[in-house]
Amino acid sequence: MIKKYGTANWQGALKDGIGKVSTETAALTDHPYGFTARFEGGKGTNPEELVGAAHAACFAMALSMGLGEKGFTADNIDAKSTISLEQKDGGFAVTKAHIEVSATIPDISEAEFMEIAKATETGCPISKLLTAEISLDAKLV
Repeated sequence: MIKKYGTANWQGALKDGIGKVSTETAALTDHPYGFTARFEGGKGTNPEELVGAAHAACFAMALSMGLGEKGFTADNIDAKSTISLEQKDGGFAVTKAHIEVSATIPDISEAEFMEIAKATETGCPISKLLTAEISLDAKLV
């Protein structure tokens, strides 16, 4: 079993407080996050974009694995996962994760690419983690 972690620290009230988020590998160290970054477009990060980054990274790696299992190697994979946060049932909920991917893969047909991308849509570990609706736009370039 592989275990990785992230940490967060929060100080203050919801709207005027400030948080710091860090990762085990120190890719992020005390990176600021807060209400304004999450709801008002302010500076810092927010949980949804961190989940989106994790989902996109996982998807790209899983797509690479799926391609390799079929004998293909991508020259390039660009993945983006947009996480939707909405008011729901008196609070907020992540309601959707939409994946966009474009890839350059020698000698693959559109049909083969789409089959592997669709399998990856729900097969990558972070997709399995999310209980929100997960959708995909895939583009072979």
